[in-house]
Amino acid sequence: MVTYRDAFAKAVKKLDEAGVESSAFNCAELLGSVLGEDCRSSRFSQLMETEAAEDKLCELDALLDRRISGEPLQYIIGEWEFYGVPIKVGRGVLIPRQDTETLIDITAAKWRGKKSLTVIDLCSGSGCIACALAKTLDCAEIYCVEKSVDAAKYLNENLAMNGVNAKVIIADVTDLDVVGTLPQADIIICNPPYLSDEDMQELQQEVTYEPREALYGGEDGLDFYRSITRLWKDKLKSGGMLCYEIGIEQEDEVMLMLIRHGLTDVRCREDLRGIVRCVFGFKV
Repeated sequence: MVTYRDAFAKAVKKLDEAGVESSAFNCAELLGSVLGEDCRSSRFSQLMETEAAEDKLCELDALLDRRISGEPLQYIIGEWEFYGVPIKVGRGVLIPRQDTETLIDITAAKWRGKKSLTVIDLCSGSGCIACALAKTLDCAEIYCVEKSVDAAKYLNENLAMNGVNAKVIIADVTDLDVVGTLPQADIIICNPPYLSDEDMQELQQEVTYEPREALYGGEDGLDFYRSITRLWKDKLKSGGMLCYEIGIEQEDEVMLMLIRHGLTDVRCREDLRGIVRCVFGFKV
């Protein structure tokens, strides 16, 4: 009898031989997806000792081949957790990352306990930031601005799945006409494309599956910070907060931009890996 535990061990070996990092983690997630169970649950542990169905083994093998080809684990599974919130993902939308959770930590620390907040989430992508903020803060209004129609499909699905009442605007965040249609906000938050020319040439294989327009931020990676800061700073209420995710070693340039545009108390924060990941400031 071949059990799912036997299949798991065989799958780990297959990924190891193919050079896939974190093979056991990947296999647990993929097998959990095949079985329709959270791989961290007691039910999953029980199923591991049962006889494996042939159709499930074939399904697992197909998923392993996709992972070996370089396709991101998150795309294969179709859903990933961000700040405790389930987020649907797939081709055409940026994968939520733990680094980005730093944005939520910073914003929650400042605004938790405040009532009826207005939030504008720029370059919203999957909507992971908007969904997390809606679950964390008292948000009266949330506006999600996203240019990509493909990404917006996931954005709308994730807002609905998580019961988040937000207005989705399909538009370019660098379009001045769009800025004029939105209200004054307490929080403007953004994880923009910030990879430079050099970064794009050094992408890991699985990152190349993600949409280029969600990654590339111009020659030096700073194009969106320049445009967004200039166009959106005046949409902040007095005391309002502009908060960015940034790339590695971009903090000095982005902080200087915020200061030059009149924001105060400009700071940066590290993520859990000790990398400076966010820059934020406030309107007088």
